[in-house]
Amino acid sequence: MIKDIVVTLIKKYNTNCPFTIARELGIIILYEHLDDIMGYFSQNFKIKFIHLNQDLNENELWFTCAHELGHAIMHPNINTPFLKRNTLFSIDKFERQANTFAVELRLTDKLLQKYPEYSLYNLAEKIGIPRKLADLKTFNRSLK
Repeated sequence: MIKDIVVTLIKKYNTNCPFTIARELGIIILYEHLDDIMGYFSQNFKIKFIHLNQDLNENELWFTCAHELGHAIMHPNINTPFLKRNTLFSIDKFERQANTFAVELRLTDKLLQKYPEYSLYNLAEKIGIPRKLADLKTFNRSLK
């Protein structure tokens, strides 16, 4: 389960910061001018890279880095740009998984417990998670 992967990473590295986790995992983060692309993950000769659009705001950078970190961890050998261009294979599953990873990393159960006065959607919006992606959050049974 994606949430289990995220919880394990947060415990291991004592942070939910995707930039720190990426650094600890040896993933190189590059800031580039990418026009309308927010970011992407690539791997060359077993070296992993997260490419981020340098024109994004802080919340967009955080979420995009977390999303691409999800690809780096869960889909390191899948070249989604290639699949998009050259096959009929649907990449929706991989994108949904990477979005779920990013939501779980940013919108932790601990954060929800810290701010009980906020609804899931209000808190998600406040910390830069697109409202439509907040539904990807899975809840720990102890919070219900």
